[in-house]
Amino acid sequence: MSCAVLLWLTAELLVLHKGDSSLGFYTPEGRMTAKVKLKLNPHEMALSDDRRFLYITENGTMRIENISAGGNSVAAVDLARRKKVAQVSTGEFRRPHGIWFSKGAVYVTTEAPDRVLRIENRKIERTYEGVGRITHMVSVTPDGKLALASNSGSGTVALLDTATGAVTNLETGKRPEGSVVSADGREAYVTNRESNTISVVDLAARKVAAQIETGKGPVRIGLTPDGSTLVYALMAERAIGFADVKSRREVARVAVEGMPISLHLSDDGATAYAASEEIDTVHVVDVRQRKLIRSFKIAAGYAPDPVMEWAGRP
Repeated sequence: MSCAVLLWLTAELLVLHKGDSSLGFYTPEGRMTAKVKLKLNPHEMALSDDRRFLYITENGTMRIENISAGGNSVAAVDLARRKKVAQVSTGEFRRPHGIWFSKGAVYVTTEAPDRVLRIENRKIERTYEGVGRITHMVSVTPDGKLALASNSGSGTVALLDTATGAVTNLETGKRPEGSVVSADGREAYVTNRESNTISVVDLAARKVAAQIETGKGPVRIGLTPDGSTLVYALMAERAIGFADVKSRREVARVAVEGMPISLHLSDDGATAYAASEEIDTVHVVDVRQRKLIRSFKIAAGYAPDPVMEWAGRP
């Protein structure tokens, strides 16, 4: 049996249920096989480098606009055991939201106050200040030396030197949200939800080099492994968008039901996973053919947010 067939047989989808405060394990066709309970309103998740553990921000509010003290913890789930095995307190730093795993460290944004935290050995090792207002999502360069924090309230992305803590804030557009870094670490791409653009950031020059015009409401973004194509959720457009990196142009859209708020690519970049939380629906999109493969409903009120492919037990 080929490796590709084995991967298909063992692959599962990890779906974070923001409304049900849980993590669901699903077959590729959409049948839930297990569920792990979490603290209130989890928002984002990141796989450890060895793919054994999933780290999840337990934000404590449904949406960034909600006025609430929120939660202050990050959960660690052992995927093979389907069990929550640790809960890291973020203490005074509340409403943890964005999360990224890089070289043994977990980077987490918090909204109250606005910070980026670095967690190692399941405890806070460092906090980064001066990142901006309403710090939302985070990504890290492949070498682990630079973190990018999008600031939805100040229209900026903060470039953080992870060793020194030095910060460079760049204006990108209105309400920046998701970001992704090229495999060579030269460029980053930041979605600006209310400007309908993707900012292309030259990381060496520390400047915005270009803007890619998109459909309405780009929120989360991925980059194919060959570095040629950006794939992103267009929340207000009710579509998944595709942009050519070389020409800096949007080249296609795939319509989906509801308002997609999340976007993750499979490891090979062939499949995109998105979710429309307001209608409890997960979408599976063929990236190469740029078409919708399937959509499936999950339980009412579960409000799916990020969806990620996990290629079986390690």
